[in-house]
Amino acid sequence: MFPKINDVLYIQVAGNDQKEESFEFKSRIAEEDSQNFLIEIPMSQTNGHLKKLFLGEELSIFFMSEGGIKNYFNTHVTGFKEDNIRMVRIHKPARDSISKIQRRNFLRVKANLEIAVKHGANESRFVAQTHDLGGGGVSFQTQGSHSLEEGESLSCWILVPYKNGTQEHVPFQSEIVRIQQMENGRKLIMLKYERIADQERQKLIKYCFERQLEFREKS
Repeated sequence: MFPKINDVLYIQVAGNDQKEESFEFKSRIAEEDSQNFLIEIPMSQTNGHLKKLFLGEELSIFFMSEGGIKNYFNTHVTGFKEDNIRMVRIHKPARDSISKIQRRNFLRVKANLEIAVKHGANESRFVAQTHDLGGGGVSFQTQGSHSLEEGESLSCWILVPYKNGTQEHVPFQSEIVRIQQMENGRKLIMLKYERIADQERQKLIKYCFERQLEFREKS
């Protein structure tokens, strides 16, 4: 069973915390091309508010087939189309990735990478280690000595290594969406990308796919 035009999609957005992921939204496939579905802006099923999605954001989706069977797949936002109504492009899943069982393996992977951060009016700089990484955001740990606040904008770059031995420096602007105090005394800083060039985001997504494949080979 493969989704088609006019099918209703039920969507959860991969967030940095479980509260965000528990929100479910509803949309409809309006158009398609060879690589993508174009869907209407998702609407909350609890309050009717529209959900703004960002390029690279990861989604867990199900649609109903005959007999009321739920068919699940994971995908990510690949772009937008401005028409009479704004639509969101999402990557078409491979047919063999659609399952009757929900798999919450979003395009977000555990990753211990070097991230350089610049923040504040005096452009204070420091280097930290990432905790996890995805197409829509990244998190890192700090010792708590840096005065960071939720909603603050940061200028960052990440050193990204690939399986073939090459490395890339990926720059981006980000916003702190949440700060979590950890038991070891450190703070977990969760970011979403505010401004990142498409080609730079694709470098991060490529790394995530390589890591997911590596995890599957080990399991």
